[in-house]
Amino acid sequence: MIRIVTAARLERLEADANAARKQARQVSGAANEAFGEHVRTLYAVTARAERAETDAAAVSAILSAGMEKLAAAQQELLLNGIARERLREELDKARRAGRELFLLMHYGEPHTIYRSRADAYADTATHGAPADGWVPSDERPAREVTWRLEAFISEGTASGFRRAFQPAPEPVGGAA
Repeated sequence: MIRIVTAARLERLEADANAARKQARQVSGAANEAFGEHVRTLYAVTARAERAETDAAAVSAILSAGMEKLAAAQQELLLNGIARERLREELDKARRAGRELFLLMHYGEPHTIYRSRADAYADTATHGAPADGWVPSDERPAREVTWRLEAFISEGTASGFRRAFQPAPEPVGGAA
């Protein structure tokens, strides 16, 4: 098929080609702007991510240091609690020291009264009591033990002193 192209048709084709080129330039410009905006957004997001990683590392370091300080503080509190309990026991012992009397019994019979346990041990050595012959207060009757030292503590009331060791009460008439 043969086609005859007129000058008007050539002008229209040329105008259409120019319009297509113009539209292609506009689309290309819009694409370049979109690409530029995408690149700027990508750089901004990357910068925010890097700052977040830096901040996370700093927070992690601060948290780690805080946890170490917390562990050290807990250890110190534990040691302080132990020391406080030991001091409380020493204070209680010191308070009781002036309120205690020790009764030395020989086969259950009262022998001598002392202000301290050390005084009792030292004096009874002069009476021939062996160093390993001491028996702590227990449930056995006092008359069955050669040397026994009973501690009595001052109650600070009108009743005076009470035994430091209280044996379990015996059931009356077989009652439990």
